[in-house]
Amino acid sequence: MTTRAAQAETNGSGPNSTKYVQVDLLHLDPKNPRICQIGENLSEREILRVLWHEFSVEEVALSIAENGFFPHEPLFVAEENEELIVVEGNRRLAAVLLLRDSQLREEIQATSLPSISAEQVDALEEVPTIECRRDDIWQYIGFKHVNGPQVWTSYAKAEYIAWVRNDLRTDLNDIARTIGDTHSTVARLYRAYMALKQAEDSGVYDREQRTKRHFSFSHLYTGLDYQGIRKFTGVADIDPPKVKPIPAKKMNQFGELCVWLWGDKEREQKSLIQSQNPHLRQLDEALQSDDGLAALRAGYGLARSVNVARGDTALFREALLNAKQSLKDARAVVVTGFTGEPDLQREMDEIMSLADALYEDMSQANIERRQKRRQDREQ
Repeated sequence: MTTRAAQAETNGSGPNSTKYVQVDLLHLDPKNPRICQIGENLSEREILRVLWHEFSVEEVALSIAENGFFPHEPLFVAEENEELIVVEGNRRLAAVLLLRDSQLREEIQATSLPSISAEQVDALEEVPTIECRRDDIWQYIGFKHVNGPQVWTSYAKAEYIAWVRNDLRTDLNDIARTIGDTHSTVARLYRAYMALKQAEDSGVYDREQRTKRHFSFSHLYTGLDYQGIRKFTGVADIDPPKVKPIPAKKMNQFGELCVWLWGDKEREQKSLIQSQNPHLRQLDEALQSDDGLAALRAGYGLARSVNVARGDTALFREALLNAKQSLKDARAVVVTGFTGEPDLQREMDEIMSLADALYEDMSQANIERRQKRRQDREQ
C-alpha cells in the first residue's frame, strides 16, 4: 500500500503479508454486494447502520469484545481513490468501529453492545490487513459468500457474479467452477440481475419503490424459468449469457412483472407474491392466458386472475373433483366421526339436494347442446 497505508506497522513483507493499519484509516465498502442490495450511494454512516441492522454485526462484535481481533483473520484492503477500502471483512470493521466509540453506538442504535475497557479500545486501534486489488481476490470472496460458509443473499450473489463477468471479463463457466456452484445457477442469477438492471436503467421499475422491505430477488430468477413469465417477458435463454436479456419491445411488460413481484409504492400497487410457493406459480398460470393477463392488469388480484385464466370448464372440473374427494374423505371416517349430530345430518341433506340439482343442470345442458348440434346440421 502507499500514501496513508505507509503509516501502518508491517509484519513481514511482500504483497500478501499482514500489515497492521489504523482503524481510522479504513473505510467500509459502498460496493459491497450486501450494501448494494439495500441502496446505492450510501454514506459511511448509512452503510454502518445497514450492516448493524441487517447483517448480524452484533455476533461479530460480541466475539471481538470477548476474544479480541483474531490476527489470522485479516481484512482485505484495496487502495481506491486514495482511500483504504475494506473489500472483504466489512462486518468485522463495523464491529470494531462500534466497540471503540460509544457515541457511534448510540447513533447507530447498537446499544446492546457492551462497553469495553480502555485497554481493549487501544488494542483495537490497529487491525491486521492484507493489501490487494479488488479484482485479484474475486475467487476467494466469491467462494466464501456465494456458495461457502458466509452466504450472501441471492441478489448479492447475482450482483457479484455480474461484476466478475462484466468487469473482469470472466466466463460464467469459470465463475461457476471457482465458487463451487453449477453453471445453471450462476447463469440464472446473472440473467435475472441483468434483466433487473435493464428495467432500472430504462426507468420501467425502481426497486427502491418496492412495497416490501425485504427484496425477494429469488422471485425473479426463479420465475424467469416459468413458461408464462418467459413468454410474457420474452427473456433470453441463459446460454449464451446476454447483457440485455429482455427485448426492448418487451421492457414495459417486464416492468409490469416487477410490479407484480415486488409492488410499487409510487403506483400504490402491492406485491402479488406473498410467498413464492404457490403465488409465483399462480402468477405464471395467469400470464399464460390473455384473459388472465387482462384480469391482472385490471387489478383483480392473483386468485381471481388465475380463475379467469383457467376458464369456467377447468374451474367446474376442479370443483367437481374436489367435492368428490371431500365426500370420499368424509365417508372414510363416518363410522367414528358421525355420532348422530342433527346439524351434520342437515348438512348432508343439503348436499344431496345440491347434488340432485347439479345433476339436473348437467343433464339439461347436455340436452340443449345436442339440440343445438342438430339445428346446426339441419341448417
